[in-house]
Amino acid sequence: MSKDMRRSYRISLFALLALGLASTAGLAAAEGEWTMTGRTYDLQRFSPLEKINAKNVANLQAAWSFSTGVLRGHEGNPLVIGKVMYVHSAFPNIVFALDLTKPGAPMIWKHVPAQPADTIPVACCDVVNRGLAYHPSGKLFIELLAGDLLALDAKTGKQLWRTKNADYKEGSTMTNAPIVIKDLVIAGISGGEFGVRGRVTAYDVNSGQEAWRAYSTGPDSEVKIGPDFIVNYPSHKGKDLGVSTWQGEEWKRGGGTTWGWYSYDPELNLFYYSTGNPGTWNPDQRPGDNKWSMTIFARNPDTGMARWAYQMTPHDEWDYDGVNENILVSLPVGGQTVKALVHFDRNGFGYTLDRTNGKVLVAQPYGPGVNWASSVDLKTGVPTKNPKFGTTAKNNTEKICPAAIGYKDQQPAAFSPKTNLFYVPTNNICMDYEGVEVKYAVGQPYVGAIVRMYPGPGGNRGRFIAWDASKGKVVWEIKEPLAAYGGALATAGGLVFYGTMEGWLKAVDAKSGKELWKFKTPSGIIGNPMTFLAPDGKQYVAVLSGIGGWAGIGVAAGIGAEDPTAGLGALGAFGDAGSFTNQGGVLTVFSLPERVASK
Repeated sequence: MSKDMRRSYRISLFALLALGLASTAGLAAAEGEWTMTGRTYDLQRFSPLEKINAKNVANLQAAWSFSTGVLRGHEGNPLVIGKVMYVHSAFPNIVFALDLTKPGAPMIWKHVPAQPADTIPVACCDVVNRGLAYHPSGKLFIELLAGDLLALDAKTGKQLWRTKNADYKEGSTMTNAPIVIKDLVIAGISGGEFGVRGRVTAYDVNSGQEAWRAYSTGPDSEVKIGPDFIVNYPSHKGKDLGVSTWQGEEWKRGGGTTWGWYSYDPELNLFYYSTGNPGTWNPDQRPGDNKWSMTIFARNPDTGMARWAYQMTPHDEWDYDGVNENILVSLPVGGQTVKALVHFDRNGFGYTLDRTNGKVLVAQPYGPGVNWASSVDLKTGVPTKNPKFGTTAKNNTEKICPAAIGYKDQQPAAFSPKTNLFYVPTNNICMDYEGVEVKYAVGQPYVGAIVRMYPGPGGNRGRFIAWDASKGKVVWEIKEPLAAYGGALATAGGLVFYGTMEGWLKAVDAKSGKELWKFKTPSGIIGNPMTFLAPDGKQYVAVLSGIGGWAGIGVAAGIGAEDPTAGLGALGAFGDAGSFTNQGGVLTVFSLPERVASK
């Protein structure tokens, strides 16, 4: 390593240490590091690195790989902090530390948390985990599928504390990446298909003691809605809407789980997340708006109190789980620069909100043939539903677009300040949907619908798009045979990376969408590419492959394609995925050859 490289690396480490002293946990992540799930709190998934760029990416090649030893769906991405890469796996949620100073990044330590195997069938849509969180005091956090939040010593891998946040015996599991804000770590839960009640909970990073808990349903005191709550729309007015918009006591098993991605604005001191589908997919059993399922929340991370909320799909009839990421950017909208929040919902609409107050500024379809609603009324915030495509237990509603898996599921989008565009990996799937009466029993499935999914307009099952969130328009698109079910990465080198279910990692030109490079990884990609600067001064790109998640559950869990309604309908759309790829659990790391990297 040259003197300049060593000096640059020391500066990078010093910057991180300074951040640690301020307890900001990556507020301004060092340029070459990746200290949280989206690199920065805003979830832009943008890297300022440009050594790998549009001119030389064609020379990118695999540098080394690492097997997790787990053959299920691998979502999320590694973290890189200082000279160490931290990698996680699907259940049993193993955490690895890899030494980036040595060739092939040998393992420093691994932690295998003890978890009961009977947790596995409780996970609705594969035993995935979306990643780690880090606190600059040297602590790593992971949410365990069985329901515990685990804190590890980043240097040794030893357990610091482990606290119970969910109970798989009641149908409540944990799959999302937590977020660290100041000296709190905030965790969510999964289990909407088991009639659980969604919530987020904050814990002290040092002790694991609960600081506060905010529910998705129930009275205002438990949803943590107080006098400072901003109300923009008539449908959001009223006391205890988390109870009154449900029939009887359905709110107690109301879903609204919180297994997606979390973002944070330190200037506003607000953190943002979204809630999932209401409990039971059969809408006949829960008349009303079913608040606050399908909702974007902004909360004060210190107290948990809600600042504002916006419900995207009132009385969800299609399982349009609303948990997708909320990306924070400054955008020109209507002639003014706005502190915006951009959200690509499963329901097929791309939303641009004012993140200071929760008011919707833009809401337009980003997928082809959206038909459950024709538009979103910006005055009321309410979608204009098409009754032809409403669902019920009285009949089977056909040709609904998008399907329950959405025109985008968990796979996170990226934003580039270089182009002012969002890069969105999407699905192109429609469905038939019939509600079924179901009775609640603790710890048992509470689905209440038969779903059959299949390819959407055009027959291609995926698209990768560039989106102008100021106008709500697609700028360019790439059609994919299977879903683009892995996340996106944008870089200052003019590149966008994304993964496909077949296992391709692709690099395209950020301005035009032209494909510049691709590599076939060992398994389908449902993880998120990331990039970092190693101690040798070179830029690397890394991605987890390992097909699974809802779209790949057939391959991950060995479910045959005979029944198109199996896997909650996924087998109807992706029953042939096994002919494209095998199971996996491998991290592949790429770099430029020395002769190119040194130019």
